[in-house]
Amino acid sequence: MESFVQLWHSTGVANVGPGQAVMSLVCLGLIYLAIARRFEPLLLLPIGFGGLMANVPIAGIADPSGFLGILYDMGVSNGLFPLLIFMGVGAMTDFGPLLAHPKTALLGAAAQFGIFATLLGAIALSQATPLVNFSMQDAAAIGIIGGADGPTAIFLAGRLAPELLGAIAVAAYSYMALVPIIQPPIMRLLTTESERRIVMKQLRRVPKLERILFPLVAFGLCLLLLPDATPLVGALMFGNLLSESGVVDRLADTAKNPLINIVTILLGLAVGSKLEADKFLLPETLGILVLGLVAFSIGTATGVLLAKAMNRLGREAVNPLIGAAGVSAVPMAARVVNKVGQEAEPTNLLLMHAMGPNVAGVLGSAVAAGVLLALVG
Repeated sequence: MESFVQLWHSTGVANVGPGQAVMSLVCLGLIYLAIARRFEPLLLLPIGFGGLMANVPIAGIADPSGFLGILYDMGVSNGLFPLLIFMGVGAMTDFGPLLAHPKTALLGAAAQFGIFATLLGAIALSQATPLVNFSMQDAAAIGIIGGADGPTAIFLAGRLAPELLGAIAVAAYSYMALVPIIQPPIMRLLTTESERRIVMKQLRRVPKLERILFPLVAFGLCLLLLPDATPLVGALMFGNLLSESGVVDRLADTAKNPLINIVTILLGLAVGSKLEADKFLLPETLGILVLGLVAFSIGTATGVLLAKAMNRLGREAVNPLIGAAGVSAVPMAARVVNKVGQEAEPTNLLLMHAMGPNVAGVLGSAVAAGVLLALVG
């Protein structure tokens, strides 16, 4: 009889708590969104399943010596996995539209305003209610959600607020997936019909030498001005140089296919280890989700408003919609800009114009992460 009692106490049924049951439903919801709704499936699916594993009672899968804990220590706590992701992103990124229209870099920078506004909002929320208690490091990690760049958010959260990593990662990738829902109302609210119908002239052809020099120059400037951002910017630029050089096709193909795919799986599972009930079901999680939405919305709005100013003050016509692409979320944000533009004018092709601020937003979020590390890290 004692053996049966011992066996019963070793089962999941006897040890599962209400928090683990709730988190299992949350993780199943993430898996549903990934499969049925196709919301960022490449990461929400591994994160969701990793969360299911993390909430298995007794097994200790998310403990430092467990499967997920080992993955977390191997590549998230030290920032390795996000950097490898950035290398693959760099290999897949075409900076041509940005080089052809350099002024659009300002739109990528403007969209990062949401990061710093939300940092202040997180501090204010902590002071306004006793339910949440965000430190300056926590607030910085939460604010980076506004950059709509998942690897950057994970990289910064792993450095500044590892206990909030699960909520920050889920918020970042959820809002990236919701770009087609969140951004269009903001874009329409801040622009007129005539502004949305503005047609921009065709971009110039960018020569190969310029494409090769860009990653070297960008890394050099980052090295001189903001060394804290060089891990992210360096990985991004190295991946881009592999692709643009034209002499290491095998390495470029590895970076943007097998390597990034393998690391995406490991990163998603490792992030899922932070979805344990006792770490996720907290008032701070709700605050993070709300603040993340605020950050993303402010970033979209500031990008559009700066594009409106550029259109009015400059000689060259600029469709204000392209400012919304500055939040990163490559290439979905650029596609949304193109779609909203074509709703106003079916012949208006804004995709390549939007890719300029879109890739500038990737750089902008990396630089913003470096600034935050320098200030509060």
